[in-house]
Amino acid sequence: MELICPAGTRASLEAAVEAGADAIYCGFCDETNARNFPGLNFTREDMRAGIAFAHRHGVKVMVAINTFARAGALALWESAIDDAVEAGADALILADVATLDYAARRHPQQRLHVSVQAGAANPDAIRFYVESFGAQRVVLPRVLSVPEIAAIMRETTCETEVFVFGGLCVMEEGRCSLSSYATGKSPNMQGVCSPASHVAYKEQRGEVVSTLGGFTINRFAKDEPAGYPTLCKGRFSTPQGSGYIFEDPVSLDAATMLPALRAAGVTALKIEGRQRGRAYIAQVVRAFRRSLAALDAGMPAPAAGLAAMSEGQASTVGAYRKTWR
Repeated sequence: MELICPAGTRASLEAAVEAGADAIYCGFCDETNARNFPGLNFTREDMRAGIAFAHRHGVKVMVAINTFARAGALALWESAIDDAVEAGADALILADVATLDYAARRHPQQRLHVSVQAGAANPDAIRFYVESFGAQRVVLPRVLSVPEIAAIMRETTCETEVFVFGGLCVMEEGRCSLSSYATGKSPNMQGVCSPASHVAYKEQRGEVVSTLGGFTINRFAKDEPAGYPTLCKGRFSTPQGSGYIFEDPVSLDAATMLPALRAAGVTALKIEGRQRGRAYIAQVVRAFRRSLAALDAGMPAPAAGLAAMSEGQASTVGAYRKTWR
């Protein structure tokens, strides 16, 4: 299985390459990129140089042009596709059918991957992208169990890529109406459910209160670490009690699921975190490189030691093992 690693900067790209990535995914510093955050991502010149560096080390680069194009502004997305192809991208990661259609017609030899933002979570959806645009890989949403992934693989010849570490969303990617309601920002367009511009903390009656778009998300005791406010990971009061109703504030770590994912037919493993620093990327990539080497050798996976890299210093295997069923 390929190890696909994030890069939000040239330094992160080089760190991922040196740590043992098989491929890097990154994007331009404009709205075609769902992780278009200030201070991150690649100019056209940076992209060409980054791809050249990766290729010198035998590592592939996939360019994410994975937002949904604004009406009347498709030319910006078409230009990003053209520039990524010109820069030597090994694959384009696309979500919008308009961008997929343009790439397939304009660059018929270019490898196309379907972004997780497209939410292709069943054989019929995957077949549509393969037959319509010649997609060669689909990134599956983080809502599927391993048996569900295996069932999909029995009905398609398309390669599949799944997330194995990092941020975890309980929604089928990009479809959270709660965050759009609270902030006016779309996860599909702005690429973040809790933009920093809408986050605030305040002290109230001896507690730290975190808010998102003016809505209270959590209250923390004075000596309790105050986590970043996202709606699905907030604490709420209900008639059944109070607590983390939707999801605990933890990160995905599927290192223990690698044998099952391989048996299910998964092609590639994806680490989340283009907004993370190069130290995070290097440590996580090395840990999963060791786990994959152990798997290939028929040995037990070594302890990853990634708790410090996880939200709340805790982790979950998410939907891969749906214990609530």
